Amino acid sequence: MTDPDDKARLDALGDRIKAVKEVHTPKPSAPDHHSQAQLAWRMVIELVAGLGIGFGMGYGLDALFGTSPWFMIVFIFLGFAAGVKTMMRSAQEVQARQEADKAEDNSHPSG
Repeated sequence: MTDPDDKARLDALGDRIKAVKEVHTPKPSAPDHHSQAQLAWRMVIELVAGLGIGFGMGYGLDALFGTSPWFMIVFIFLGFAAGVKTMMRSAQEVQARQEADKAEDNSHPSG
């Protein structure tokens, strides 16, 4: 029922389609360097937010109790410590994600 010539043409068409698909398949993307800048800004904002909150709380308590500038100084240091702690937690989170990605890449050998 099927002509051998049709079979050869279908195989040739299949090979051409396969070749076009290989040319147009997306290449693996390189790591986005903007994500590193985003991480850096996130850490800066966490540190500044800790300092700002500490300053605000200390200033408010100084105004309330009339102890200027003692509470402000103490709470600025506490805010700095909280900001650094949050930055370290973010860095650990990113490191864990990178290690998981690396382990996943190593578990799937390309071939």
